[in-house]
Amino acid sequence: MNLARTIVFLIITVVLVPVVAIYFSDPLTIKQQAILNQTIYILVGLTAACFIIGELTKNTSQVDKVWSLAPIAYAWNIVYLDGFSERGVVMACLVTIWGLRLTYNFGRRGGYSWKFWTGEEDYRWEVLRNKAIFKDKPIAWTLFNLFFICGYQMSLIFMFTLPVLLSVDARNPEINYIDLIAAAFMLFFIVLETVADQQHFVYQTEKYRKINSGENLEGIYADGFLSKGLWGKMRHPNYLGEQMIWVSFYFFSVAASGQWINWTVIGVALLIVLFYNSSVFSEEITASKYPKYKEYQKKIPRFIPRLF
Repeated sequence: MNLARTIVFLIITVVLVPVVAIYFSDPLTIKQQAILNQTIYILVGLTAACFIIGELTKNTSQVDKVWSLAPIAYAWNIVYLDGFSERGVVMACLVTIWGLRLTYNFGRRGGYSWKFWTGEEDYRWEVLRNKAIFKDKPIAWTLFNLFFICGYQMSLIFMFTLPVLLSVDARNPEINYIDLIAAAFMLFFIVLETVADQQHFVYQTEKYRKINSGENLEGIYADGFLSKGLWGKMRHPNYLGEQMIWVSFYFFSVAASGQWINWTVIGVALLIVLFYNSSVFSEEITASKYPKYKEYQKKIPRFIPRLF
């Protein structure tokens, strides 16, 4: 029941909150609205493709394959339609750096295949399919795939990229100190996420090498989960990096609009909600598999490391 309420809450917020946010912000200019409308076509096409391919192949990780690529398409489409403004190009370049790195990391973990419709499915979807709300109810899972996995997540990806839209007809068209700070923080958190992903990849590769070769698992490998490096400071350093990358990206819209709170904040706000709930679900699975994980949860913070 908690899962059902969470799903309904997320779907409602992705529809209602942007409407409220736009109502209390400056209205879109004619040019911004026209560019937004054209970019929505990409969103609709990608969402439909992810749903149809996922249903045909029974692999619901199609959104994962475009998570790091769709923002690049959205950003450069907006920048192109605007005529390549200086701020827009900087924003699109940063999104491209983020996207290419994340695509590489996803690919090396088996996320892609030359048969683009195949590839590794996120283990959490299989766990979710076996819950009472979906088990033996194919229509329930199909609707969940349509409205949440594809509809909600693809809309979310679209929304946290939309600060670039405010580089169009910007109230403050010249790059300023807020842009520079936003760019510096975005690059910093891209590096943080890169380090976290590399540490986790090295750990998992060695763990499964030992398992496949029949070696005894000792030390942190016997625990079953990584608890060293950045992972010894926070339980989800990669999630922290991902969230803060887009928080940093939002501040480009602040620089452009002159408004500390504008309607594009909704994308990153919903992203934070999604990542929190995702971490809760992931940890439930991990704690059920590895006895020492609950002890790790007590000692190590979820996202924000303790300073003392």
